[in-house]
Amino acid sequence: MNILLQQKAPIHEALQRHKLNRVVPFDVPGHKGGRGNKELTDFLGEKCLKLDVNSMKPLDNLTHPVSVIKEAEEIAADAFGAKAALFIVNGTTASVQGMVMSVCKAGDKIIMPRNVHRSAINALVVCGAVPVYVNPGVNKNLGIPLGMSVIEVEKAIKENPEAKAILVNNPTYYGICSNLREIVRVAHRHNIKVLVDEAHGTHFYFGENMPVSAMAAGADMAAVSMHKTGGSLTQSSFLLCGEGVNPDYVRQIINLTQTTSGSYLLMVSLDIARKNLSLKGKEIFKKTVELAKYARGEINKLGGYYAFAEEIMDGDTTYDFDPTKLSVHTRKVGLAGVEVYDLLRDEYGIQVEFGDISNFLAIVSAGDREFEIERLIASLSEIKRLYGKDDISGMLDHEYINPDVAMIPQKAFYSVKKSLPIQDSIGEICGEFVMCYPPGIPILAPGERITEEVIQYIQYAKEKGSFLTGTEDMNVENINVVLR
Repeated sequence: MNILLQQKAPIHEALQRHKLNRVVPFDVPGHKGGRGNKELTDFLGEKCLKLDVNSMKPLDNLTHPVSVIKEAEEIAADAFGAKAALFIVNGTTASVQGMVMSVCKAGDKIIMPRNVHRSAINALVVCGAVPVYVNPGVNKNLGIPLGMSVIEVEKAIKENPEAKAILVNNPTYYGICSNLREIVRVAHRHNIKVLVDEAHGTHFYFGENMPVSAMAAGADMAAVSMHKTGGSLTQSSFLLCGEGVNPDYVRQIINLTQTTSGSYLLMVSLDIARKNLSLKGKEIFKKTVELAKYARGEINKLGGYYAFAEEIMDGDTTYDFDPTKLSVHTRKVGLAGVEVYDLLRDEYGIQVEFGDISNFLAIVSAGDREFEIERLIASLSEIKRLYGKDDISGMLDHEYINPDVAMIPQKAFYSVKKSLPIQDSIGEICGEFVMCYPPGIPILAPGERITEEVIQYIQYAKEKGSFLTGTEDMNVENINVVLR
C-alpha cells in the first residue's frame, strides 16, 4: 500500500472545489442544493444537500469514469491490494450480482454454499446460471451454518468440472471463515474462478492479525460492503477485481443494473472511508477487537449466554474466526436469539444487528464506547433474570436445512405459479423466496422442494418473532409454488 497515495481523496477534493465555485444549477436534482425542499434541508443539513449533485465533467461519471472517480478507484485498488476496485452505489447486492454475472451466463454452473445471501441467488434468477450447492458444516450446539469444507469443494469440482466459478462467504454473518487460500488453490488448479462475498470483511484488509482477505488469498473477485464495518454510508460498496479479471468488462456488467445517477454522497463516503482506513485502520480495528473481546468475556461470565470466538475453530469448516464479531448463543437462557433481539430493542433501547432462532449478533466497531458495551452487558444480565426460562437447546438445533433442488432458480421464478397456504405446500416446488431478514439467507429459494422440515422451521421462526420476507404474500401465510 502506498501511504502517500492513500492520503488523497479525489472525489472529496473535487466536491470541495465544486462547492467553492458556486455553480448555478440548471440540472438535476430538482431540489437545487436544498432550496426547493426546506423540510428536507432542515432535516439533513444544507451542506449535505449542496453536495447531492449530478454527474458533470469536473466530477466525472460513475458509469464511465475518466478523471476523479477513475483516480479514486485506482487509489482504492492500491488500498485493497486489488488489480481494480469499482465504486458501487447499489449496495453490496450489486457487487455480488456483478461478480456472478461477470463469470456466468445462462446454463453455466456455479458452486456455492446454500447459506449465501439472497443477492447471489437473485443473480442466478437474472442470468440463468445453475447452482451447485455445497452444504456448509453445521454446528448443532450453536445452531449455525459454518464454512465450506475443502474436501466438499473438491468433490463438487470433480462432479462438476465444467463449473465456471465458486462463490465463498468469508466471513459468514457469525464470523466463520473457510480455508480460503486452499479453496482458491484448488479452484485455480481446475481453471475455476473464485468469487468472495466479503460483505462483512472490510476490516480484513486493514486490521492486524485478521483472517486472510480475498485479495491476499488470490481470489478473482470480492464484494466488500464498506458501509458495514468500514465507515462509509449505507448502500456504498466496492467490487474488487484480481489479476485474472478484466475490470472493464465487469463495469459493463455492473452498468446493466446500477443506476446511471450515481450518488456523490455515497461515492465521497467511500473515498473518505477508504482514506481513513488506509491511514488509521490498524488503530481502528485494534480498538474494535479489544471492545469485542471484553464484551465476550463479560457476557460469558453472566452464565447461560455463550459469546463464541476462536475456540470453535476446527481447521476445516471453521478454519478461522473474525475477532470483531460479537455473536451470542442464547438458548441456554431459554430464549431464542430473536427474542433477545426484540427485548433489547423494545425494553432497553439497544438495537443489535439481528437475532435468529439460536443467536443474536451485535456489530462492534471503533465508533462504540465502553459505556455502551457495559449497557449491553447489563441489559443482557437483566433479560436473563427477568425473562430467562428453561434451556431450550434441544429444540430446532440448527439454522441450516439441506436443500432439495428440483429446478434451476430462473426457471422456477419465472414459471406459471399458484398460491397455496404454506402449511399445505409440502412436496411442491417453491417459486419464490422465504427468508428471515436480517440476515437475508433464504430458508427457501426458487426451485427448491418444500419439505416438512422447512415448514416446521418457518412456523417456528414466525412463532419466535423472526421477520420473514420474500413472498409475494406480505403476511407470509401463502407461498407461490410451481404449477405442475
